Amino acid sequence: MNKSCIYPGTFDPITNGHMDVIKRACRVFDNVIVAVALNESKTPYFCYEERISLAKTATKDIPKVSVIGFDNLLVDLAKSKGINTVVRGLRAVSDFEYELQIGYANASLWSEFETVYFMPSLKNAFISSSIVRSVLKHGGDIGSLVPTNVLEEIKGKLC
Repeated sequence: MNKSCIYPGTFDPITNGHMDVIKRACRVFDNVIVAVALNESKTPYFCYEERISLAKTATKDIPKVSVIGFDNLLVDLAKSKGINTVVRGLRAVSDFEYELQIGYANASLWSEFETVYFMPSLKNAFISSSIVRSVLKHGGDIGSLVPTNVLEEIKGKLC
């Protein structure tokens, strides 16, 4: 049986922490859809198209992974793809509290909806998109925080 999952997020930008979770998900699932959220409630540093492009660049050499954008409820996206499992990353207790609420909310919208949580490796546990954006805004080196194949794309912002 082919088992797929969706890994949703804003990915502003995609980081080595995200990549860690994606690679872990590939060990468990046959297909991983990285779903980049439009999320109009946030003001992203990178525009929607850039975030999709960065995710595609970062995952281009991982055969089990595809990247899509979405602007609807995650549950609706999952139903439209025939997938009832999403993957989320947990770095700290604060992530767990937030993710638990989101997981319950999604399950209340679709009883078959499941959330699987992965912890990144210790070396990536501190990395967040917020940290990357802060370092980037202040001219710091983000080379150890993001995939090397997206570093140049980040430096030459598209939008």
